[in-house]
Amino acid sequence: MTEMNSDKNIAIDFRELVSPFNAKMKAVNELIRERMASRHAPRIPEVTAHLVESGGKRLRPILTLAAAGLYDYEGDYDVYLAATVEFLHTATLLHDDVVDESEMRRGRATANLLWDNKSSVLVGDYLFSRSFKLMVETGSLRVLDILADASGTIAEGEVLQLTSARDLSTGEEHYLQIVRGKTATLFSAAAEVGGVVAEASEDDIAALREYGDALGIAFQIADDLLDYKGDIGDTGKKVGNDFRERKLTLPLIKSIAASNRTEHSFWQRCICKGEQREGDLEHALAILEKRNALVETRDDALRWAERAKDSLRGLPKHRIRDVLGGLADFAVMRVS
Repeated sequence: MTEMNSDKNIAIDFRELVSPFNAKMKAVNELIRERMASRHAPRIPEVTAHLVESGGKRLRPILTLAAAGLYDYEGDYDVYLAATVEFLHTATLLHDDVVDESEMRRGRATANLLWDNKSSVLVGDYLFSRSFKLMVETGSLRVLDILADASGTIAEGEVLQLTSARDLSTGEEHYLQIVRGKTATLFSAAAEVGGVVAEASEDDIAALREYGDALGIAFQIADDLLDYKGDIGDTGKKVGNDFRERKLTLPLIKSIAASNRTEHSFWQRCICKGEQREGDLEHALAILEKRNALVETRDDALRWAERAKDSLRGLPKHRIRDVLGGLADFAVMRVS
């Protein structure tokens, strides 16, 4: 897949890539709008629509549709599960923005900033309940088990990140554990339930699960890298937000591990103590470049994308298998 530089070209390329799912995604969007409605609390659809309709790529529901489509599934439950996955994702974003005290997502003000923290948390809870209602309607206990487990793992990953925040001893293995919890588990579950509902073989379901896991890790590493070298038009947030919020993502972890005593003291002041001054972001970027942390992070993202594509090799030869490979390329295109 050819690398593209402008946001417009990336968007056009992505639309072309996922065009086989246009009809199904239309049904998913209609179901989302229907199920996020509330007769008694109009704030619920207001807050939900602000995030759901803010222009996200909808990678996770597309994974569910693609995994089911790989086996030419013709029923409706892939649509139900795709909407379920998007509700779960949206609920976690609402909660994350409160925890992180974020003010911008996808280039727009966050719901907690426009309304308040209470509304964001409670609407997130409502979306969790809607997602479980949709799961139940598929009639599959296995699907319910997969997505319920994913929900718990996501919360566990967020708590793990919270409890290890600003600890300069945090290593790459611990970072991957957090990423698997907060990001990759939903990618993995989204692909897995698509295979389950389409009655794929157990080997294929396992391959889809592994694909989603590797894709989610590649996507998150690329996202963390873009915080230090992207732009607001591509990421929807200012460069250096993770630094300002004192988050220990992979670029910082790699740089800290290679830092000398002076650099380590700088990280202690900025990350552990939160004593950030004018010019500190620029100095941090200089250290990241000096310690080759950005290049190494990019290489890790590319390796995980390749691992995702490797997971597809045993799956049926189908045009949608090529789409899944293309999604792995897309996940890291912005940093490759």
